[in-house]
Amino acid sequence: MQIALRPARPQDFEYCSALYFAEMDRFIDELKLDRAAQVASFRERWHVTEVRLIVLDDADTGWLQSRAEGDAVFLAQIFVDRPCQCRGIGTAVMQRLIAEAAAAGLAVTLGVIKANPTLRLYQRLGFQTTHEDARKFYMRREPG
Repeated sequence: MQIALRPARPQDFEYCSALYFAEMDRFIDELKLDRAAQVASFRERWHVTEVRLIVLDDADTGWLQSRAEGDAVFLAQIFVDRPCQCRGIGTAVMQRLIAEAAAAGLAVTLGVIKANPTLRLYQRLGFQTTHEDARKFYMRREPG
């Protein structure tokens, strides 16, 4: 299994959007959020310069969005195509992001919806909850 990350191109927006909503629709419904507002918000938050596509054996299989914020790298989004989930791809990508941040002396931060099963992955990788609101846990993993 060969996992690589490649910089996003503007034409990757549709792929990223489709994958985002395929995975997030149930949370949008559970949280009773306005779907049209979520579509508009996604378009505003998706920045090609912050996005990398996850490539498995030469095929796009997911994406992540991250950016430097203060003393940390903030993971805004990570998604893996459903057929490729539970194969260690998300774990490998997260470990790579953690290593990149640590090499720069930075922590990694993120926010995760409380009902999202990915929470277990973040905990396994050493993320600690720093605070929470009604919908999300906010987590941090120190470098090293």
